[in-house]
Amino acid sequence: MSSLTYDDVVAKYEPVLGLEVHVELNTHSKMFCSCSTIFGGQPNTQTCPVCLGMPGALPTVNEKAIESTILIGLALNCSIAPFSRFARKNYFYPDMPKNFQISQFDEPICVDGFVDVEIDTDEGVKKFRIEVERVHMEEDTGKSLHVGGATGRIHGADYSLLDYNRAGIPLVEIVTKIVPGTGRYAPEVARAYVAELRDILRSLGVSDVKMEQGSLRCDANVSLRIIGSDVLGTRSETKNVNSLRSVERAVRGEMIRHAERLNNGDRVVQETRHFQEDTGLTRSGRSKEQAEDYRYFPEPDLVPVAPDALWIEQLRATLPERPSIRRKRLQEQWSVPDKEMSAMVNADVLDVVEATVLLGSDPTKARSWWLGEISRVANEKEIAIAQLPITPNDVAEIVVLVNSGELTDKLARQVVEGVIAGEGTPAQVISQRGIKVVNDDVALMKAIESACAAQPETAEKVRAGHLPAAGALIGAVMKETQGQADAARVRELLLKHLGQ
Repeated sequence: MSSLTYDDVVAKYEPVLGLEVHVELNTHSKMFCSCSTIFGGQPNTQTCPVCLGMPGALPTVNEKAIESTILIGLALNCSIAPFSRFARKNYFYPDMPKNFQISQFDEPICVDGFVDVEIDTDEGVKKFRIEVERVHMEEDTGKSLHVGGATGRIHGADYSLLDYNRAGIPLVEIVTKIVPGTGRYAPEVARAYVAELRDILRSLGVSDVKMEQGSLRCDANVSLRIIGSDVLGTRSETKNVNSLRSVERAVRGEMIRHAERLNNGDRVVQETRHFQEDTGLTRSGRSKEQAEDYRYFPEPDLVPVAPDALWIEQLRATLPERPSIRRKRLQEQWSVPDKEMSAMVNADVLDVVEATVLLGSDPTKARSWWLGEISRVANEKEIAIAQLPITPNDVAEIVVLVNSGELTDKLARQVVEGVIAGEGTPAQVISQRGIKVVNDDVALMKAIESACAAQPETAEKVRAGHLPAAGALIGAVMKETQGQADAARVRELLLKHLGQ
């Protein structure tokens, strides 16, 4: 555990970021062949001679992948190159059958863009511009499974298995220029940038952006330099970070690790690092102190990509509403304070709240359920809300039942719990659990009289005008009715019964 605090780090050093985000496109077929891209297939069942790198098998570019990449570039304010081409990146890839990757090198399809992000700071909301150096196309690698050993990694494993289903999946890499000037907010800026990218990509419909499945993953480059210096420090690259929370934690953790080494007179090693979810720390991967010679050369089996200018403008005309503009629009429509809007964005519930509102729910109540009880359960389980088996339809149905008086808020929480537990729809949970509001005044009065008889001193306090004492009696009634009574109605009847 480091003895340095984060405040110690930012008092002395300025962080410099560089972010590389890999995005798997959701095309039906792979980048250079017609094999399926469906996630979760049996190992090595979605392969062919092309994506297995068999001699004589020739690749063909996926037109939909090019279209998706151009849309991404346009949405990121990039210039679209009139001419780009693929290259062979030669490197030992144990999970790439050809032993080289088809990528773009010196002539990418999209260049010189930017993304603006806003974050809450001690000085209010601040805007940061992240400049995008390039967006280029490539193919994904396969998947290695290391069997045996304690870590699931190759060191200590008994043997390894390879699944080539993912080899050849269309991949887009979005690379920023160096990002200085973020100061103490570097971790939050990194998270906000990846979140904004994810929202943009989702709005374009080009990827499912499921970070937990690897559809979107971030490599976070971090270095430190003394405040006031223009000399860049040595960077480390934390690979394949697969959640927004982890991006923020990885950047923060690396800043502290770098500062501790520098303060101790040690040097920072330029290397790849691997983020560990359980500790929030990174561990050393592969040294990158020597420049890699990937021996790039133009891919001889593919023609250059030269998109027609008219086609580019036609695609530009199809761009959806920018996520940042959509957020402002929804905030105005729902009359949401800045703090609550930020909470929805940070909890990643904006889409499901909007979907619930579109089903007829009041925005305040929809927001309350997703930000409250459902977020609480997701946090307890340490998973994203999207992974919980509850839908906007379920929440909208629950809101209707509460509004109609068929459920109290307390009973509704039991219904939410049941839906998340996999017990079915709200109606099925209510039926199976026998959940029903006790709204029969006769039954409630019987429970009230019983509670007053059991706690006569408390009842006398209420009769004498000490109304806070009513809470104990109301609690007793709620217990007797197994929480199925409307607490407001119980209070009304109780006070009337005791002459208040």
